[in-house]
Amino acid sequence: MGKVYQQLSLSERRKIYFWREEKKSVDEIAALLGRHRSTIYRELQRNYFSDDDPFNCGYFHLNAQELYRRRRQQKQKFVRDPKIKDFVTMKLKEFWSPEQIAGYLKNTGHDGLYACHETIYRYIYSAEGKSLGLYQYTFRGRKHRARRFARRSRDQRGIPEYLLIQNRPDHIDERQEIGHWEADLMIFERVHGNVNITTLTERKTRFTFLIKNETKRPQEVMGSIRERLISIPREHRKTITFDRGSEFLSWPLLSKYIGVTSYYCEPRSPWQKGTVENTNGRIRRFLPRETNLNDLPPQRLEEICNRINTTPRKCLNYRTPRDVFYNIKKHCFL
Repeated sequence: MGKVYQQLSLSERRKIYFWREEKKSVDEIAALLGRHRSTIYRELQRNYFSDDDPFNCGYFHLNAQELYRRRRQQKQKFVRDPKIKDFVTMKLKEFWSPEQIAGYLKNTGHDGLYACHETIYRYIYSAEGKSLGLYQYTFRGRKHRARRFARRSRDQRGIPEYLLIQNRPDHIDERQEIGHWEADLMIFERVHGNVNITTLTERKTRFTFLIKNETKRPQEVMGSIRERLISIPREHRKTITFDRGSEFLSWPLLSKYIGVTSYYCEPRSPWQKGTVENTNGRIRRFLPRETNLNDLPPQRLEEICNRINTTPRKCLNYRTPRDVFYNIKKHCFL
């Protein structure tokens, strides 16, 4: 039987604070507390205090304890409030990820509802969530959630620091100009081989390309992205944001040959490319994980892509991605 995880106490958080002040490493702190190093990393990331004044930023044990208390309080509210459950269940069935649901609630204050993504994950894998089959609507579709310690970590993998997402220009977040893309790889049942689909979505217009790949080799995946983007005007291909999957690490193929700058999300942070994650959810309705892509005619993939691009979107004032993309394109060349 596995070891039961226990939350950090205020006493432990106080020790973490003082040891960090003494410049002890995460591994040293984990050993001193008898905790797994990922527990310490997660604690420092989730409870980091940010402020306009950089001298006030950092990890503070009292602030960390208060943030933990609020999350527990929010979790209890989630269990009691059927409105939150109903909303979360509805959006999961629309193939929204827990991160997208939490981000939407946080940004819109929808009916005063809120739940963090971790609370939503817990609900999905609770007895109630499993009885509703909510795990089927997650990206991986796993019936059992992977243990945190078993999740593979991804270090910088040779990515230059200037290509990390925290160094991406702030104006890209504002979606005020066309040309900033996000990419992801859609994986299918292994029994059908390594064939997969690259999803490319433009952040402002949500215009999407779908590319079928026979393998996950970086040269093939990045090469196909290069060939697709080179077909559009230079002004419409400025940056592209990836996760740190090995298939996306051949960034020189884009910067050298078509002048596109690549940026890479932090590990296990899919919400940092939420636009393409949302697009994947829409595509999964037509191409569930068990689809055999070997039998998928090219025209069917084109039909799905066309449907995504010609469906009105609320975020575009109910215009279609194709209309917005080509209207902007036309305007740029007047």
